Amino acid sequence: MAKWSFLSLVLGDITQKGYEKKRAKLLAPYVPQTQGVEPAFQKESKPQLPVPSAAPASAPAAASASKFHRARSGGARDERYRSDIHTEAVQAALAKHKEQKMALPMPTKRRSTFVQSPADACTPPDTSSASEDEGSLRRQAALSAALHQSLQNAESWINRSIQGSSTSSSASSTLSHGEGKGTSGSLTPGCAASTGRSSRHNFISVYCVAYVYSCRKLPRVQSCCMQVAFGVPVSSRVSTKIQQLLNTLKRPKRPPLKEFFVDDFEEIVEVPQPDPNQPKPEGRQMTPVKGEPLGVVCNWPPALEAALQRWGSTQAKCPCLTALDVTGKPIYTLTYGKLWSRSLKLAYTLLNKLGTKNEPVLKPGDRVALVYPNNDPVMFMVAFYGCLLAEVVPVPIEVPLTRKDAGGQQIGFLLGSCGIALALTTEVCLKGLPKTQNGEIVQFKGWPRLKWVVTDSKYLSKSPKDWQPNISAAGTEPAYIEYKTSKEGSVMGVTVSRVAMLSHCQALSQACNYSEGETIVNVLDFKKDAGLWHGILTNVMNKLHTISVPYSVMKTCPLSWVQRVHAHKAKVALVKCRDLHWAMMAHRDQRDVSLSSLRMLIVTDGANPWSVSSCDAFLSLFQSHGLKPEAICPCATSPEAMTIAIRRPGVPGAPLPGRAILSMNGLSFGVIRVNTEDKNSALTVQDVGHVMPGGMMCIVKPDGPPQLCKTDEIGEICVSSRAGGMMYYGLAGVTKNTFEVIPVNSAGSPVGDVPFVRSGLLGFVGPGSLVFVVGKMDGLLTVSGRRHNADDIVATGLAVESIKTVYRGRIAVFSVSVFYDERIVVVAEQRPDASEEDSFQWMSRVLQAIDSIHQVGVYCLALVPANTLPKTPLGGIHISQTKQHFLEGSLHPCNILMCPHTCVTNLPKPRQKQPGVGPASVMVGNLVAGKRIAQASGRDLGQIEDNDLVKKHQFLTEVLQWRAQATPDHPLFLLLNAKGTTVCTATCLQLHKKAERIASVLSDKGHLNAGDNVVLLYPPGIELITAFYGCLYAGCIPVTVRPPHAQSLTATLPTVRMIVEVSKAACILTTQALMRLLRSREAAGAVDVKTWPTIIDTDDLPRKRLAQLYKPPTPEMLAYLDFSVSTTGMLTGVKRSLLWLEARKAFRAVKLWIQCRLGAQKSLLQRREGGLWSGHQEFCCCLPLGEQGILPGVKVVIVNPETKGPLGDSHLGEIWVNSPHTASGYYTIYDNETLQADHFNTRLSFGDAAQTLWARTGYLGFVRRTELTAASGGMRHDALYVVGALDETLELRGLRYHPIDIETSVSRTHRSIAECAVFTWTNLLVVVVELCGCEQEALDLVPLVTNVVLEEHYLIVGVVVVVDPGVIPINSRGEKQRMHLRDSFLADQLDPIYVAYNM
Repeated sequence: MAKWSFLSLVLGDITQKGYEKKRAKLLAPYVPQTQGVEPAFQKESKPQLPVPSAAPASAPAAASASKFHRARSGGARDERYRSDIHTEAVQAALAKHKEQKMALPMPTKRRSTFVQSPADACTPPDTSSASEDEGSLRRQAALSAALHQSLQNAESWINRSIQGSSTSSSASSTLSHGEGKGTSGSLTPGCAASTGRSSRHNFISVYCVAYVYSCRKLPRVQSCCMQVAFGVPVSSRVSTKIQQLLNTLKRPKRPPLKEFFVDDFEEIVEVPQPDPNQPKPEGRQMTPVKGEPLGVVCNWPPALEAALQRWGSTQAKCPCLTALDVTGKPIYTLTYGKLWSRSLKLAYTLLNKLGTKNEPVLKPGDRVALVYPNNDPVMFMVAFYGCLLAEVVPVPIEVPLTRKDAGGQQIGFLLGSCGIALALTTEVCLKGLPKTQNGEIVQFKGWPRLKWVVTDSKYLSKSPKDWQPNISAAGTEPAYIEYKTSKEGSVMGVTVSRVAMLSHCQALSQACNYSEGETIVNVLDFKKDAGLWHGILTNVMNKLHTISVPYSVMKTCPLSWVQRVHAHKAKVALVKCRDLHWAMMAHRDQRDVSLSSLRMLIVTDGANPWSVSSCDAFLSLFQSHGLKPEAICPCATSPEAMTIAIRRPGVPGAPLPGRAILSMNGLSFGVIRVNTEDKNSALTVQDVGHVMPGGMMCIVKPDGPPQLCKTDEIGEICVSSRAGGMMYYGLAGVTKNTFEVIPVNSAGSPVGDVPFVRSGLLGFVGPGSLVFVVGKMDGLLTVSGRRHNADDIVATGLAVESIKTVYRGRIAVFSVSVFYDERIVVVAEQRPDASEEDSFQWMSRVLQAIDSIHQVGVYCLALVPANTLPKTPLGGIHISQTKQHFLEGSLHPCNILMCPHTCVTNLPKPRQKQPGVGPASVMVGNLVAGKRIAQASGRDLGQIEDNDLVKKHQFLTEVLQWRAQATPDHPLFLLLNAKGTTVCTATCLQLHKKAERIASVLSDKGHLNAGDNVVLLYPPGIELITAFYGCLYAGCIPVTVRPPHAQSLTATLPTVRMIVEVSKAACILTTQALMRLLRSREAAGAVDVKTWPTIIDTDDLPRKRLAQLYKPPTPEMLAYLDFSVSTTGMLTGVKRSLLWLEARKAFRAVKLWIQCRLGAQKSLLQRREGGLWSGHQEFCCCLPLGEQGILPGVKVVIVNPETKGPLGDSHLGEIWVNSPHTASGYYTIYDNETLQADHFNTRLSFGDAAQTLWARTGYLGFVRRTELTAASGGMRHDALYVVGALDETLELRGLRYHPIDIETSVSRTHRSIAECAVFTWTNLLVVVVELCGCEQEALDLVPLVTNVVLEEHYLIVGVVVVVDPGVIPINSRGEKQRMHLRDSFLADQLDPIYVAYNM
């Protein structure tokens, strides 16, 4: 930092450009140059200051190891996918995008969340650079200036982003949401400033003030730097990003598909039409390819156990297996004699010493688990052969480390399905297993109860001299079970018979030309696959000497396998591409090694199409060390078919096999085409040799029946051979589809009767019967009918300058099924030192690269912290577990980018309004169709009015006076506390007397006249009720108002003030505590307390009553005013007449709860042809309101809200009501007769000869004649179904949606979603969710919310906002205020945890 301060002192003021040049020059020595990257790309990525890292205080490792770790400290690519050609292709594809790169809206992230790196050096001009911990005073002081600057420079910043970096950094982008609170005061003069975290009630008040003053009283603000919509400033950071998002979405990636709409769930989606120009296979049908005959060698044993017995007896001192210590030095060599004798002891112990003679624990054919660590091949080999000699079936598995190992539960399922009750292990391994507090081994999740047996020699019993194992010729009985994890994550056990095991060893011996006494180096896992087949089985068959190099040694000493080849003059080495790469990285540590002894370097993951680059690079580096080009032998293997093909060692000097350069576009259609057009979209693959001896191979279509492919078609490789798996243990159905495949021709007729085994590999047979593999079935991603390989997409992602962003090249690619198609998800581990800017830039480039090279969109791209993805036992990414975490919402990404607009091309066609269909046509159509008009009514009101009591007491005040005399002690009201205990009561007489006193106070203290408005400021309770009746006694008009909150006066008091002003109240009735609050110093900070009308407290009332109670002259007079804030944010005052009260008193109270629909309401709310509203009522679980629900004297009709014409039975429309007790109109200080007439006194446009006056309820519903019978008789009656409020509906893509439906779907996607609210802005759906869990779960919600809304509502979410609990505003009736939430969001007042803009 001294250098930086010196620079600023000496240079004084310098320009931004000069500063950047100086800064780049100073940092140049510390910034590594990326090889193979265009200078333009290097210039764009800003250099980062070197971050010092704390050195761990652990024991020093070997010098070579530490040097190696420094070399590949965190950005090393996964070299399985390394390809310089592909890297150049990706950079060329990105260069095309460079000219037209757009400013994508970068996600907004709270600074306290997921901080992984220091703030970026370059921030956009609308940024407040003050950090969160520098205090709020400095933040508030700079707020106005920063906001003004941001509004002025927004356009220039966007333009600069288009030319330079894609967007601003999220850690420092514009004003943080926390800083944005209270900015509304500087934007609109009437907006109330809010400080601190607002509660739900704060939002109500702030919004009411903003709405009334900015929309009603003040003219719209006109400014060159600000636009105002609906009274809300929208030129904030949020709306700028939304505009960027809209600009991005306006650019279609490819021509839209043909659109249509069918109202059936199975056919509702857009079916992609096949491209007429797509490549099609043109070759002839392939014929199965045979390998060379399996030779008959006279000295081959009849069984593998016989070979062990032979070498153990005759060549006892010959070395069989050498194990290495952690430094890579030989630690122990197992001879054939030792292997035979120790295996014999174990077999005898298993059969005779674990139980009693009459009840042995094991018998031949039982399955046993082998639990041995990867660094102990000797003990594993003894246990494996001990099981074979005892005729029990070994099932090798990985050592469980914790109860929650990735895939551990599925391993337990395999053990259970195999009926395993016994596990063999070593003493050291047993001590290392996790234990309970009692010292017992923990019960692993999903595992059966196991008995653990230690197989160290000191615990084994020596067999009697007369005991010999039963060694018979190899038959079809199971020899061992090898576990395999499927694409979905389930674990299956591939059963290998003894004859298949023997035949496979013979085929490998012939193909690799093994001879007795050869030394091989095995770097693979010796418990499964090629490591087991070569290093444990074929080893004994041919009396080989295996040097086993465990994975743990490779991590500390990556050159160890090369050193072992050099030291032991090994003839064969078994490796993977990663081992080649690691050896190249550490090659400088030791140059005097020779690989001239190698005749075969078997690359066992040669089936990976990206292995060719690793092989070429390794050869170019080690050819000078004696490595022969013809020694590199890729092979293809699978657990089911075992070794499928292997390249035989070539003749020195002979030309190497050619490569296939294939078109990726052709491969996506399953067709082999040599790439000639776009060199960027090419895949270079090498062959994996010929079919194994004694085997036969064919290629069948990967989907549907096993039809033979054409010669230029990609398909699944199937093998028929004695050397292959026989079944999945215990899974007969899956076994038949995999191990008993009979290929068919194009006509569907079987081709021969020889069963084939599916290998799970995709490929083709090329010229000279060479086998080429282009991918795996498990990595197949079928999107819109095209097939993509996960490995290819991983390779493309790694080619995009991943070294700065991706931790050790760890990328997982998989697909998830969303909305009737597969969607591609890319998850990568982010380097701890990667900046937000670099990460977002990398994500943007990966999207472009994959789209250019593979012509497919990525649905979701997520970055997670380093070392957090689930791992396989050898350290790779556990793909199925990662996918499960993603779908469960437990992946915890630190960056995420969703692109549903790009990927989802099968949405139904937006609905278009049909012109020319009027209400008369609709009505005639209903009559012709036999549908009656949707009307319903309650009982006739006249039936209950023939009562002397009703005629005598017309008003509620008269009824209360009568009841005070007739039943004075009858309790009318009970007040309950939170525990349900009664704390206060009001009898008829008590209520009457208190009301009289209040009426007297209003007259004496308030000097009020009849008709004056009085605000009642009370919490819900009996005081409010007595004040209400007191006003009626005095002839005043009560206006009930929710009292302000003492903790948030600034936000809640303006609402009270506004209602007092709008209602022109002459007096306020309240309690003493609230009166003090209204006149307090805190209240003076929010409103002008001197302008309150007369305030009267009702705590201590004088014992005085009015001489005469007020009696209204007519029932039509105003009774009270009902002010409320609607869910859309509108403050309305509704006038209730005495007639309304008079009618209400005749009925018992009926409270209707509109029940939210849990099912899919897509069909319910869609607009049908002819402008009709229609719906399937089976999708709504609303409360049927029959005769009990429709009140007496009420008529209901269902109306089209646009044409105001009546609808037919079961059609969805607005509910209109005609009754004597509807409200009489809106209370307003403005004269708006049109609005009042439209809402309270409106007529049907057609079909009502009586010209009935109706009141519009604003609710959507339908009437249906039900099968239920009325209480009065056996006739069917009408049921009214209410589905939601009309003004809440969202119109998207021509369809109407209710927010509650979308919110219900979203709320059940994740346990941490406390509440949810949705609204629309510029045709984008915005979903706001409250997170009740930890902030690290915030980004998990983004894909879950996007998925569920797409699946259940056929809508693409535009913006997902994650906020703290309590942020979504709720009004006094418990309803969400979505419009207020929208305005707070656009004004940057929410302080969200995360805002995701879906692309």
